[in-house]
Amino acid sequence: MAIVKVIEVIASSEKSIEDAIQQAVKEVSKTIRNIDSVWVKDIKVHVKGSNVVSYGVICKVAFRVAED
Repeated sequence: MAIVKVIEVIASSEKSIEDAIQQAVKEVSKTIRNIDSVWVKDIKVHVKGSNVVSYGVICKVAFRVAED
């Protein structure tokens, strides 16, 4: 039987929302294997003056727990 675990992470990017998601997956995959999916729970942008300066995402990352 497969067991799936979910963790919540926060990531940001100065480029785009898509890049922030990619950064989240890139960082999580350094220590977590068998990532199945990412659910973007929330999105926000940081604004300075009248310009968007960075994008942030809160993601839930689901991965299969390795069986022994």
